[in-house]
This record gives sequence, structure tokens and C-alpha cells, in this order.
Amino acid sequence: MARPIAILRALALAFRRDQKSFQSVAGNNFFLVSALLLQEAGAFIFLIMGLVLLFPLSTDPLRKIPSSRLALWPLEKRDHWVLRAVSPWINPVSWLVVALAVWAARGKVTPGLWALAAGLFAVGFLLSDLRLFSSQTLWRLVPNFPGPLNQLIRKNLREMLSTLDFYCALILSLCVLAYRLLGPPLPPEAFLAVTVLVVLALSSYAQCLFGLDGDGGLGRYRLLPLRGWRILAAKDAAFLLVTIPLTLPLAPLAGIGAALIALAVGHEPSVNLQRDQTRWRFSTGASLVFGLIQAVLMAMAASGIFFSSPLVLLVCLGVWLISLWHYGRQMDRAQGA
Repeated sequence: MARPIAILRALALAFRRDQKSFQSVAGNNFFLVSALLLQEAGAFIFLIMGLVLLFPLSTDPLRKIPSSRLALWPLEKRDHWVLRAVSPWINPVSWLVVALAVWAARGKVTPGLWALAAGLFAVGFLLSDLRLFSSQTLWRLVPNFPGPLNQLIRKNLREMLSTLDFYCALILSLCVLAYRLLGPPLPPEAFLAVTVLVVLALSSYAQCLFGLDGDGGLGRYRLLPLRGWRILAAKDAAFLLVTIPLTLPLAPLAGIGAALIALAVGHEPSVNLQRDQTRWRFSTGASLVFGLIQAVLMAMAASGIFFSSPLVLLVCLGVWLISLWHYGRQMDRAQGA
């Protein structure tokens, strides 16, 4: 039993370190604005964030050990059984599901709620074993794009799809689409509000466009025969390719305007305040004040397009182009230094 116990202790330590990365939600625009401005009305937003967080929290702890390495360790069949039986209990979500089961038995929680929580945990646990999001499967489905920036855009798109921000925005957009198809008609202003929320869910990523490129990311970009504005444009293209489809069922023109403003504002911390980010976590913005300024400017742009005139979109496009040119020049100067 000594060998599986030592492995379980190492897994528990690694799992605790990994769970600290979930603290990134505290610096996410979607969470901060919902907590400060929506308050009790933001309960549905918190529910969506909790649902999205549940899947990475429910991963199988044994997945942290590469299968090739586990096969080389001198473990007997009994040791493998012990690891398989005990390792899920390293995950705190396992204890949460059991606690919900106890409360359901006492009548404090409905059996349906417990079944939902247990089912979501089981799905997250199984998906981590199936590796559905490995580079050999879904990422190959990312299409090619015309032009010399094709591979950069594809890489940036894969990075953005590996953040929890995207899945929050996706769930919110799908919920509104389902209600629009099946529920009673909503006032037009409701679609504007949800559009701003969808772009807000992605806006923190616009403040850390280089966060998932790793420590040597910018160094590798300096080796490319590309101007700074083209590198930023490839990042922005991936952001827009995600945002536009998500806002199509809502207020698409307002969504494009808000996305352009989010990118224009986000270029400053992306270029000058680079911060490493972690895949399958929420993106962390530069600061609370910066996030609020970005959110307000996005809402103003979307409202101007929705209530005043679609021509306001041209103003948003102009602001984005100026920001792209300015911070592209900053990147060029940094590369030449």
C-alpha cells in the first residue's frame, strides 16, 4: 500500500496547486461587473459561471499522470485498483456531490438537483478521460483562412476556444436563442443587454491577447517577418470570429461595435502589461478599474449603434484601427530595441 499512498499524496498536492488557478475568476470582467452592477440580478450569470467551472473542476485526478509514465511504474494490479477507487475522492467536487446526496435524503435538496449535480460531475469526469479537446481531435476542425495570417489566426482561435470565457458566452447566447425560438417575444432592448453581456464575457481575454502564448511567445513573434499591427490583427481576427457568431441571434451590429471597442481598449494591457494565462480557466483582466472602463465604453458603443444609428459602427471601426496602428508601432519599437 505504500506505493499507491505516495502517489495519492503527490496527486493531492498537484490538485491543490491546480485549483489555485481557478482564482482567476476573481479578476474576470464578467464576474466583476455582475457582482458590482447586477448584484442580486446577476444570480443567473453566477449560475452560468459555476456550471462552466464545474467541468474542469470535475476532471479525473489520475489524468495528471501521463499514461506512459504510469505504465512504467512498478505497480501491481491491486495498486491500480486502489488508485482507481481512491483518486476520485481527492477531488472536492466528489465530496460536494456526496453532501448533496445526504441533504437530498433529508429532504433539504430535491433529488432532481442532486441528480443534475451528479450527472454534470460524471460528464466532466468522463470527458477528461476521453480527451475530446486534444490537439488530435477537435482542434483539427478549425478551418483555414485566406491570406498569409492563416496559421496565426488558427492558433489564436484555438487559444481562445481553450478559455472558459468562451463557454460562458456560448451558454448565454444559446440560452437566449432557445428562449427566442420557444418562449414569448422579448423587447428589443433585452437583446441589446444580453449582447453586451456576451461580449463582456469575452472582454477579459481582449486584455491579455498574448497571455496563452507562454513565456517566449513575444520572443517568437519578434522572429516573424511581420509588422506589429499584423500580429495584433491576427489576434483580433480570432476574437471577432468568435464574437460575431455568438451575437448573431441577438444584436449583431451592436455586438461587433462592442467587440471592436473591447479590442481597442484591450490592446494597451495586452502589449504593455503582459500577463500569463492558463488554459481552461477564466481570463484575468488588468485591473478592476480598467475592466469597468472597458465595460462602460463597450456598453456605450453598443447602445449608440442600437438606439442611434448603425453608422456609429464606423466610429468603433475607426477607434479600433487607430488602436491597432498605435500599439502595432509600439510592438515594432520593442522588436527593434
